[in-house]
Amino acid sequence: MAKRDWKFRVKCNAGVGETVCVVGNCEELGSWKNRNAVILTKEICSGEDDNIWSCVVSIPADDVEYRYFICVIIEPFGDMLERQSIVRQWETSFQPRTILRQGAENGMDFLTQPPLPPQQSYGSNCIDNPEPEEFGIHNNMSRVERGWLTSDTVLQLKLFDNPIQLWKKKLKGKKVSVKVTPVSINTSHVGIPTFMENSMDESVDTGDVTDKQQCWPIVEVVTLNEDSSGELKKQTQFGCLYNEGDFLMFQIHVTYLERVAYIVDFYTGVEEDVWPEEPASFHPPMSTELPEHVGSCHLLPAAMVESTGKVLVPITDRRHRPVGQLCLEYVVIRPVQSFECDMAASYARHWKHTWKGLDVGHRGAGVSFKTQTKQCAEVRENTIASLLRAARHGADMVELDVQLSKDLVPVIYHDFNVCIAIRKRKSSQRDVELEKGGPLSDGEHDCLVLPVKDLTLEQLHMLKGYNFPQLSNVLQFFDLDMEYPDGVYHLEEGTSKQERFTDEDLADHSPFPTLQHALEVVDPHVGFNVEIKWTMQLKDGTYELYHPFDLNLYVDLILETTLKHGGHRKIVFSCFNPDICSMIRLKQNKYPVLFLTQGITSKYPEYHDPRTQSIPKAVRYAVSAGILGINVHTEDILRDSSQVSLARDAGLVIFCWGDDNNDAATIRHLKELGLDGIIYDKIDYLADKKESIFLVEAREKEDAMLRQVSLDKFVQPVGVVGHTQFLTKLDS
Repeated sequence: MAKRDWKFRVKCNAGVGETVCVVGNCEELGSWKNRNAVILTKEICSGEDDNIWSCVVSIPADDVEYRYFICVIIEPFGDMLERQSIVRQWETSFQPRTILRQGAENGMDFLTQPPLPPQQSYGSNCIDNPEPEEFGIHNNMSRVERGWLTSDTVLQLKLFDNPIQLWKKKLKGKKVSVKVTPVSINTSHVGIPTFMENSMDESVDTGDVTDKQQCWPIVEVVTLNEDSSGELKKQTQFGCLYNEGDFLMFQIHVTYLERVAYIVDFYTGVEEDVWPEEPASFHPPMSTELPEHVGSCHLLPAAMVESTGKVLVPITDRRHRPVGQLCLEYVVIRPVQSFECDMAASYARHWKHTWKGLDVGHRGAGVSFKTQTKQCAEVRENTIASLLRAARHGADMVELDVQLSKDLVPVIYHDFNVCIAIRKRKSSQRDVELEKGGPLSDGEHDCLVLPVKDLTLEQLHMLKGYNFPQLSNVLQFFDLDMEYPDGVYHLEEGTSKQERFTDEDLADHSPFPTLQHALEVVDPHVGFNVEIKWTMQLKDGTYELYHPFDLNLYVDLILETTLKHGGHRKIVFSCFNPDICSMIRLKQNKYPVLFLTQGITSKYPEYHDPRTQSIPKAVRYAVSAGILGINVHTEDILRDSSQVSLARDAGLVIFCWGDDNNDAATIRHLKELGLDGIIYDKIDYLADKKESIFLVEAREKEDAMLRQVSLDKFVQPVGVVGHTQFLTKLDS
């Protein structure tokens, strides 16, 4: 294959310990894999241009696409045998940078591509030193996103709801600054990188540490309050101030979580947080007096073995006397092991301006279990039949609820529990006659409520039948005077003793379809809003449900199914649990995330996590997590519509949900306010007659391709780039 030398040259303000790399669609540039990317070298310059990175690579003479990214390179140490590339920031323009094939300058590429910088035109660019490109700037637009987890693990430490208690009288009422320092443990058994050896000494160093800063592990912090921007930043020398009512979160990237402990230091006398312009610089506090170190505590990895939890540890002074206590919650986020994301494209923050006022079918064609039957959908919610019905009636997207069965299969079902009707033994002809009225109509049945998580997929599917022997191993604990389960019902059916649907023998109408099956059979031009169901802690400390699954495993299995079977479908994840939203964002770089929030309402009990309690708090969290946007309770928007602008100004996409949406006039009003998506019931009646916007766009794209093919038949100069191939890649 013919090749040419190409000098990649980019201006990039990387921090201390960070490296700039280039990755592309050819083997020489790593085939879009960050671990195989080409490392650039920082040029030795004088003057202002001291942040130029470059490298000469022999690349194919064909078209080459590429991106730049910033990473931290961790060389092998201990039993880590391969070099690790931790992506910190990367260019995410949907259309990558492009180097045209040699000879393409005589073709017709100007018809499909905007003008390119001189060094991107054709041939070799190594005759003269090319002008450097600007990191993140492509086609006059800036698009840079944070990386995702590859080989690193993230630990988030969350401080809120009066987490710090200091018992000394002289410390009462004083503002406290918190600093977290990772330190390596078990050093006698494993090798440790040299940059972690002195972490313990530096944790309480009150001198200028500008020249001692660490590049790994990475400690970032964000304060979520009314005065904060909500952006994660590297912690300063004396940590971050905690004020009453704040939500303070430390995010720490490590390679081996079980080999790292953490020293938490507490200071008083820190007037304010001074965030440096340079991401890796450290500045002393504004005050001329040094802060006072009042105590510290230690967090050991053995105390954080679960994916989530709470830790209570004593705070001690330099003489090891207890002076207070720290109570914090944590979440461990690990990378997905069975799927490797690449850098070819990212939809994590991709949302076209034409995707406004999308009609999103709630649980498919709508909720089918409400007190008033006339408000219910005509097909069972969250079934294939319901999803297909919504698709046929113009839904741009369908919202569906996903949780795991006992055997770890992602199934579509909203409630955490199911109601199983139990028939008593027939002891007389009267019982037989009573049965003719239907399973729930004779009043001779009891209902057993079971969590979905306690039943395998096979058992869930069997429950709609009436075959006791096949279920004997599941329900063997039943009372002896019961005969066998007569069917599975929604909790509303069990409460009212009225059967709502009797068509479960039809495959598409059966409850508990798998997520994979839905991805395979629903029109791919209909988007999916996949809501991940997980128990939430309420304000009073109780939980909606006891959940035995490990949270990382739970999320990974749903993500793996979606990544493997999602195809080109537009998919958005959502969840009421902000930790799960952070997990989805960090575990992959393909699909976007919306944070579900119920905000201020009397309809539902308040959640424990403050990030769920209002739209402003949800906005700040979404910005800090780097997710696409928020999905808010419409009641909040109707009470104060200015909150739509609050999300918009933060660069977020905003959907809405709630019973208020089930009205044509309200739907029109929400679209006029600029909501990106409205989730509502009975979409087959309330939606305007139309097609999914994604189907319309696909048809328009196909028409454009056909026109280009027709043009290519008449004009085909030497070296022309394949227009149809190029157009296929365009999605904006």
